[in-house]
Amino acid sequence: MSQDVLMRAVRKGDLDRTAELLDAMTDAERRSCLPELKALRKELRAEPWGAGARVAYPALQMAGGACHTGAAAAATWLGAADWRWQRRAAPQAVLHMLGDRETEWLADVAHRLAALPQSRGVSYDLVAGLVALSGCPVPTTEAYVVGWVDHVNSGRRHDRPLADRLRAEPHVGELTAALFETDDIGSRLDWFDAGGPHSWPRGLATLAEEGVVERKALVDACVARLLRGGRQSDTRLFLLVLDALALTREEEGERIADWVALCADGAAPVAAHAQQVLGTLAADGGVTARTLADVSAAVLFRPEKKLVRAQLVLLGKVLKGGAAQGDPSVADELLPAVGEAFGHPDTEVQERALKLVARHIAATGTGTRSRLALSADQLSAGLRPRAQEVLGVALSAEGPYEEVLPSAPEPFRLAPAPDSAQEVAEEVGAILASGGDMAAFERTLDGLMRHAYHDRAALKEALLPAVSRRWWFDADRQGYTQRYFRDAPFGLEVVAATAVDAVDTRTLHAAKEHPSNSGRHRFSDLALRRSYDARLWEAAYRIRTEPVPCLLATPTWSSGFVDPDDLVARLRVYAAAGARAGQADLAQALLRVDRGSPQAPGAAVAAAALGTAEGDRVAAWLTAPEPAEPGSVERALDVQLLVDVEAVPELRDGLPEPFSKLGEPLTRGMDRGYWYAESGTPQEHSHWLAALPGRRELVAARLLREVAHCAVLEVRGAAAYLPLLAEAEGPAGSAVRLTVAYGLAARHPEDRLAGVDALLILAGRGQLDAELLGAATARAWALGGLKTTRIADSLGTAASTGAYATVLAVLRGLLPVLLASKESPAGLRGLGDLLGIAADCAERTGAQGRIFGVAEVAARKGSSRLVTQARRLHTALG
Repeated sequence: MSQDVLMRAVRKGDLDRTAELLDAMTDAERRSCLPELKALRKELRAEPWGAGARVAYPALQMAGGACHTGAAAAATWLGAADWRWQRRAAPQAVLHMLGDRETEWLADVAHRLAALPQSRGVSYDLVAGLVALSGCPVPTTEAYVVGWVDHVNSGRRHDRPLADRLRAEPHVGELTAALFETDDIGSRLDWFDAGGPHSWPRGLATLAEEGVVERKALVDACVARLLRGGRQSDTRLFLLVLDALALTREEEGERIADWVALCADGAAPVAAHAQQVLGTLAADGGVTARTLADVSAAVLFRPEKKLVRAQLVLLGKVLKGGAAQGDPSVADELLPAVGEAFGHPDTEVQERALKLVARHIAATGTGTRSRLALSADQLSAGLRPRAQEVLGVALSAEGPYEEVLPSAPEPFRLAPAPDSAQEVAEEVGAILASGGDMAAFERTLDGLMRHAYHDRAALKEALLPAVSRRWWFDADRQGYTQRYFRDAPFGLEVVAATAVDAVDTRTLHAAKEHPSNSGRHRFSDLALRRSYDARLWEAAYRIRTEPVPCLLATPTWSSGFVDPDDLVARLRVYAAAGARAGQADLAQALLRVDRGSPQAPGAAVAAAALGTAEGDRVAAWLTAPEPAEPGSVERALDVQLLVDVEAVPELRDGLPEPFSKLGEPLTRGMDRGYWYAESGTPQEHSHWLAALPGRRELVAARLLREVAHCAVLEVRGAAAYLPLLAEAEGPAGSAVRLTVAYGLAARHPEDRLAGVDALLILAGRGQLDAELLGAATARAWALGGLKTTRIADSLGTAASTGAYATVLAVLRGLLPVLLASKESPAGLRGLGDLLGIAADCAERTGAQGRIFGVAEVAARKGSSRLVTQARRLHTALG
């Protein structure tokens, strides 16, 4: 009877009544309630957000914790994921129910709960209460330390300093030490009152001053954590702690090895702090020249120019001090380390290092000069004559310049469709899980159609394991499934779903006849996407209504082309089977068939001899003259430079919709504003390139706006297809050049790398007019949508691969516009870097010839990076 009363109280969420009933029970009576409590928990899991669950969960959690008499079982119940997002029992109520247990039992439960992952959301107050009741050692797990920090933070907005709150904590020493061992804790410690009395750095430093925590242990833990590295929030926080501790010279001197390691491998702010400490110690004679030389060898190769320059300044001060004391050993130790900077990619760093060597070379011996001469071979061509003069040696002569470009990729023949239904199912599972490239997609689609024609029941049986976990396979969601596939085919999903009878024929017919734009209106080019979708909807519909022995449009080559003989062979199979070609499949096959192939004339004759409507259509297509490339013109829309393309009558008038839309004029005149074009995936872009093989310029024009948004609106991912565009066939005109230009100026590094890859691939294939690319980049920049710093980063990366002549040619087209601009210095940030890249390219290639505007900037007074690099470029170009 008492069990029934308890369960009613739990269901009602009556905590007081539940506690009263449990208090009156023995352990045996409590254990006897567990089956019903577990059954209720299972029942509520079916609707965890229902009203009944929300009411009952707090009492259920408390009752289950009290009825489990084993520590492990109680901890498992109290820390279960069921309570994570629900209203839970108050910690004090649970502690009241457990308060009569033995201290060892309470300690065991406390440590088990503390060991659970932080994502479980176990109450810190509950675990802390168990620790207090049991008197056990405090847990130092991640979840408990984070809970303690949040508990302390909860009162930080009051006038009471944080040090006072920490001082009152019963386990402050153990938990403070654990802070330095907890990952990603910095963001929780560094969010309020930075540097003030309520900040953690100031509070910890105050405790160290008072002896509440041991100062040496705190300093050691802080330095060790900085050595370990981690997230930026962590390094920033613990660096603030180190600053707040204000180490003495003696404390700094005890940790020279740590400062050296932090200089070499620490995050930039940490390395700068360590560098400053070493500089101060070196000024006091606390760091040996040997140690300073060792750390310099590492720092001078770091990418942060500020650190490198600061290290050279430090070396200069120490060398000056050694010279003043008449100690030649200092120069012999440090100048070889300075020579390490001769190999730095920044020529300004090289020049600073060479000037430093020139000032102190007289105090060195023959061995040091020999080592410096070896390092000087890494200097840029413009500095080598000065180095020979300073060192008194002849540097090794450089051979004739050779451009390094990637080899042109060759198209490869696609593998045939899988032979068995089981292989098709495996391919389908892989594509649904991770996408797959165009080649895998096409051969799998063809395999689905072939096996659906020959034995659809066997195909369905093979596919079931691959699709059974897809949400649309759930019989309870069929209404959603039909709306889902009415909206879009979602790649291969609609064909696979049709093969296992998850899609209605009416849904497929409606989608095929009247394609919906819902969910697709944000894509930049609906013509490409609609033709892609139409083929998939048609394939799915034909599986259900009129299967075909194969697809006509499956590419023969990775470029997307279909060999004419292959197309005729497929038409021959259709004729033998009495099959009718689908409109979309045939249209795509016509766009893909290689009319320039030597096979084309003979294939046209063979197609006409079939005596079918499809054969006649293919024969007429193969014998028609190749259409000329449509005219195009650049058009500025706000801060974007796009390309309008004239109509292609052969496509517009000779193909059914939606493929005929690909031949209509592409005009952006009425399409203004920052309209966001959602980009397709790189896999989809590869399909769209293969949909129009040999027409790379048309595809580039249609997708240009997506790539432009990578630079103008700083979206991510649309430029990923640029290497595929560069590998595709067809002319590379203004649309391709502008696409690459926007890729080079993209916001995200991975998109810029795609732009660099495209530039190098086009250059390697001999299809890039680099100076025209530079001019196109300049026109796009002039509209205000590109940042010179990003362009400099991309061109510097391209040059570093060995493509110096190509990059210099791009800069010949770009720099005159930038140098003639009246833009503010802030708007031209990065121009000095571009001039430096151009100078490096000119020195390495030996190129000559004037670049408009360089001489005027080089004639200015001053020593800014812009002027310095302009002088260097002017000299290099002769």
